[in-house]
Amino acid sequence: MSDASLIDELPGELLMWVLIISELLVFGAGLVAFMSVRLTDPVGFAEAQSHLYRTGAALNTAVLVTSGYLAAQALHWRLAAQRRAARLALIGASALGIVFLIIKGTEYAGKAAQGITFETHPFFMFYYLLTGFHAAHVLAGVGILLLVAWRDDPRNIEAGAQFWHMVDLVWIMLFPVIYLLG
Repeated sequence: MSDASLIDELPGELLMWVLIISELLVFGAGLVAFMSVRLTDPVGFAEAQSHLYRTGAALNTAVLVTSGYLAAQALHWRLAAQRRAARLALIGASALGIVFLIIKGTEYAGKAAQGITFETHPFFMFYYLLTGFHAAHVLAGVGILLLVAWRDDPRNIEAGAQFWHMVDLVWIMLFPVIYLLG
């Protein structure tokens, strides 16, 4: 198989794959830095981590995985000429993205009420940077999904779903490392 035929068989848009890979590298570097600094103060990191809202983060995991399913179904339905179902799935996926942001915002507000900031402990610097950068991607993804619900060509839906699945994947990496790793 030649390189050209491999690219032709790659689902979605090539430039979206370039974006996704670059974003995954950025998040991966952030997680490596987090884990490296964690090794220097495991007790402090564990104590700081005890202030997180794990139930909300677990709920957010379910929310994003469900929204990813809806984004994937949207493409399936659009290809099956079920345009209304596809649009509703994209709107539903977007709505779940907003639910994710509300839960995350509630968690941030709780930390602020406790006086927990970037400067409280290195754990929280990474926590805010990584989850905040992810939240920015969720917000962008909500916009993308709504845009492709409006401009619902199958190629657009596929590209939007590609981005949204990257957002899901990043959260699936962040959740255990930040919230569960003890």
